Amino acid sequence: MTTADPAAVPRLEDLEAALGGLDGKRILVRADLNVPLRDGQITDDLRIRAALPTLRWLTERGAHVTACSHLGRPKGAPTPESDIEPVRARLGELIGGVEVLDNLRWDAGETANDPAFVERLVAGQDGYVNDAFGASHRSHASIVGPPQHLPSAAGRLLAEEVDVLLGCRTNPRRPFVGILGGAKVSDKLGVIGALLDVCDSLIIGGGMCFTFLAAQGHQVGSSLLEEDQVDRCRELLDSGAPLHLPSDITALGPGGKIGDPAAGGDVRQMGRDLPDGWMGLDIGPGTAAEFSDVILDARQVLWNGPMGVFEDPRFAAGTRTVAEAVAECRGFTVVGGGDSAAAVAQFDLADRIDHISTGGGASLELLEQGDLPGLEALRAGRS
Repeated sequence: MTTADPAAVPRLEDLEAALGGLDGKRILVRADLNVPLRDGQITDDLRIRAALPTLRWLTERGAHVTACSHLGRPKGAPTPESDIEPVRARLGELIGGVEVLDNLRWDAGETANDPAFVERLVAGQDGYVNDAFGASHRSHASIVGPPQHLPSAAGRLLAEEVDVLLGCRTNPRRPFVGILGGAKVSDKLGVIGALLDVCDSLIIGGGMCFTFLAAQGHQVGSSLLEEDQVDRCRELLDSGAPLHLPSDITALGPGGKIGDPAAGGDVRQMGRDLPDGWMGLDIGPGTAAEFSDVILDARQVLWNGPMGVFEDPRFAAGTRTVAEAVAECRGFTVVGGGDSAAAVAQFDLADRIDHISTGGGASLELLEQGDLPGLEALRAGRS
């Protein structure tokens, strides 16, 4: 990654100046319209609505806007379930006059960053706007290609994400509390290191906590454990880093099945040591209260990753309690997309969070690396 200031990307006003105004100009906008679908119907249009400020700003200045996005994970060919028509229809209801291209990933050139595909995308366009934060950690054709050919800028959503998330790294309000959950500690070792450089406290929950607990010598039963990461977790613990680990666990007994209460298996509150055959699937109530106390004292909170398998109501209490604490915190609160964003939505707390990122993987990479391929492309394209 470059050492240049990742926030120093051209903004919409820079694009307008570079083109001598936008009236009549053709602008390609890479948006993140990758919304969830069920039976061809959109179940959550948050990402479509998040694109509106940029699209409106451009169209109000007379630009002819063409939006493009991926949808789902087609393997370089059209599939019925990845047809972008429902997105096209919903966007048309919210804002008129915006053309929407077919799913970018229907062409294998998108993920392969094929120069020929880039040339087809930019043909006839006068400028390019990247507003797809959730895809900007990928070196795909529509992300890194157009800035090589067109005057380019970050859209409102991308610019806000960069300003907020980099602000957490470079100018945090203190005390700054980080909260990390999710399944694997190996996926987040980089961001753990980055946050420990700036956080006053770092809370660890979710499946990743069991590798840390094993590093302390605890028995974790059948819980998720990455044995090859135990030594690394022990090094972090021995370093005196301000880590907060669970003191009790909500566990599922032998014979139980995640997501299927009817399958049987006892659910019990246990301490840090779990018997053989028992699987930890949530932080316990004592831990949830302890974590909440830390969160409520913060002036800035960054949360990425649930505390347990919150999709199963038997193991949702820990994530719910942490989400409520984040919502109640008087400091500046940031939720880093992905499952954490889904959790605050499920618990009807989204309107009480200061910033909810639209990109889980992108937010983690930006926090860890301090930059993204999409931002690098915009900076290089302006020079």
